[in-house]
Amino acid sequence: MKSIMMRKAMFAMLVLAITIGVMTPVASFSQERIEVAQQKKVTLWDMLFGPSEGKKKPSSGSTPSASLPPVVEAIEKSSKATRLMVFGDSLAVDLAKAMKRFYAEDPNLVIVGQGVGSSGFVRDDFFDWNGALADVIAKDAFDIGVVIMGINDRQNLSVDGKSAKPLTDEWKIAYSARLNAFLQQFRAAGKPVIWVGLPPMAAPKYSAAMTQISSLQRLAAFSGGAEFVDIYERFTGEDGGFSQTGPDLNGQTLVMRKGDGIHFSSAGSDKLVFYINQSLKLFYRAGTISISVVDPLEGTDAQNLLRLPLQGLGQIRLLEVAGAIIPLSANSPRAGELFLSNEVSALPSGFEMTQLVTAPVGRVDAFGVGVEPGSKPGTNSGLD
Repeated sequence: MKSIMMRKAMFAMLVLAITIGVMTPVASFSQERIEVAQQKKVTLWDMLFGPSEGKKKPSSGSTPSASLPPVVEAIEKSSKATRLMVFGDSLAVDLAKAMKRFYAEDPNLVIVGQGVGSSGFVRDDFFDWNGALADVIAKDAFDIGVVIMGINDRQNLSVDGKSAKPLTDEWKIAYSARLNAFLQQFRAAGKPVIWVGLPPMAAPKYSAAMTQISSLQRLAAFSGGAEFVDIYERFTGEDGGFSQTGPDLNGQTLVMRKGDGIHFSSAGSDKLVFYINQSLKLFYRAGTISISVVDPLEGTDAQNLLRLPLQGLGQIRLLEVAGAIIPLSANSPRAGELFLSNEVSALPSGFEMTQLVTAPVGRVDAFGVGVEPGSKPGTNSGLD
């Protein structure tokens, strides 16, 4: 009986010990397991490839990080560097910035921006470009000029105290006169100038007006001895009209124009500078500048070839031309040698048609019916 009671007492003590010392940790462990399970859900990925802790999962909706191109540090310019001044309206402001980027690593070329927003050749009461140019020429402030202007010139122009409507005949005459006066200052001072035409615009009527103004600028540039850079087709779309985007120099399609449909974006300005640089090579090379055209064959075997005068841009310029037929001798044949194949003599200033049958055989005017040298007229065997 005692043994039974003792076993019951021991069982009771065991139950109490389990309740106090064992069940509490079990409850805590279970709660901890529940909390951990709530914090972390086991996925099929974890079951197949293990826990993903410490692994960075790619996000399907994440955007690539944007990284700016490295900043090109402008090197120190030479004290004798060529000074290129950019004249014009707000288009010239953006162009000057792009040219500074383009020539940042050229120590022999300094870009000076002289763009004035809202200016042009019509409202000389707002800004007188002819007067401003005369001032910088008098100060010898530049060596070569680049001009892009005209987006503000579709306005009435004062002619002899009267207001002429845009693009009428009297307006065009007065406008061209101001362009010619402007360019004549460059020519008189011996300053080369590159004139940049206007691109297509977004508004059709406005674009048509800018095309006419650009044509007047082209004519003035030709007569004034300036290089004219036609950029219209460089910034057109497939339909030949305005296009907001276009290929850059690497063939990538980028936004070329700003939202106003008039100005160039940074990419468009950079592309514009590329075409200007092609014309600039005519005057500027390796830190030196000259009004004469740079000889592309200088220093080669073809530099002694016959120089052909080429009419272009309002003045005669001499270019080295490598022809398809190169004489073996250093001396070019004289003009007199081209008239006769068997003897050299000068042609008379004029002759009658009857003299054709008396022309020596081989002369260009004999036409195969001339007489043999030394024979009498009328005895030519070629007539038999």
